[in-house]
Amino acid sequence: MPPKRGEGVNVARSSPTLPSTASSELALFVEMLMAERGAASHTVAAYSRDLSGFLAFLAAKKTDASAATADHVRGYLEVLAADGLAPTSRARKLSAIRQFFRFLLSEGVRKDDPTSAIDSPRRGRPLPKVLSLAEVETLIGTAKEACQTAAEGAPRRRAFRLNALLETLYASGLRVSELVALPRNVLAVDDRVMTIKGKGGRERLVPLNDAAREALAAYLAVLAQEPALKASPFLFPTGDGGQHMTRQRFGQELKDLALAAGLDPARVSPHVLRHAFASHLLERGADLRTVQQLLGHADISTTQIYTHVIEERLRRLVEEHHPLAKARLTKPR
Repeated sequence: MPPKRGEGVNVARSSPTLPSTASSELALFVEMLMAERGAASHTVAAYSRDLSGFLAFLAAKKTDASAATADHVRGYLEVLAADGLAPTSRARKLSAIRQFFRFLLSEGVRKDDPTSAIDSPRRGRPLPKVLSLAEVETLIGTAKEACQTAAEGAPRRRAFRLNALLETLYASGLRVSELVALPRNVLAVDDRVMTIKGKGGRERLVPLNDAAREALAAYLAVLAQEPALKASPFLFPTGDGGQHMTRQRFGQELKDLALAAGLDPARVSPHVLRHAFASHLLERGADLRTVQQLLGHADISTTQIYTHVIEERLRRLVEEHHPLAKARLTKPR
């Protein structure tokens, strides 16, 4: 059986040293974590840090854990947000505070839990990574150069295939799973537009620009020189023509291309190029509904994330280059 609180556990010796401001309630809570939950030392240390900050905040408000209210908890979270603490970190601290008050409630120190009506901080949706137009042009230029310098045979076919994949992806914004699985006859009726069956079996029309059509035509001409691949039902077949190229393989080839282009491979992927397609269209005046249809999003709220990318970029542009913004940043308060 675990020892009773206050017996058999030397908190000062067995756990990380508690801050000098630690309350008796915090010391008991730490003892419970160790004796009843078997918490590791780093877990105990994390709880101690998070709760000590909260208790110091309460002390500054002339109160303590036994009398704290929900407004005190909300006020503390607001201070953390104002200090720039990420929502995930604030949520972690709130979780520690919740467990602390539940412990005090179970011990009879409090008759209520002030955190019961407080929602965790929203983490927010992360903005998608986007390449600039110049970076995309560098990638495409490097892929075109590789077509000119590649050796005959498989290296030449791979170079033309990667160039066609890249041009098609940036021209259409297809999901990578849609792109690599395109059937050979997708361009049979009209090479200016593709009929794509996306998520949920929904079909959409996706136009192709001249650059993508030229890259695909050049690639198909190279493919026609290999009888086994010429008969494949896939537009981007594997070596024997029996299967289509995998998205993992395409992703790796893109990273190799990024390295050759002098870009950070960690920033380049098929999904990032899909983001670039959408963001660059919106930057140049395309309406959100059209971009939604091109991407195959069922809900326009999914597409709206790209407007936040543009807003963030514009905000940074103003902060970095507007003279009045600079003056405000440097003006003494």
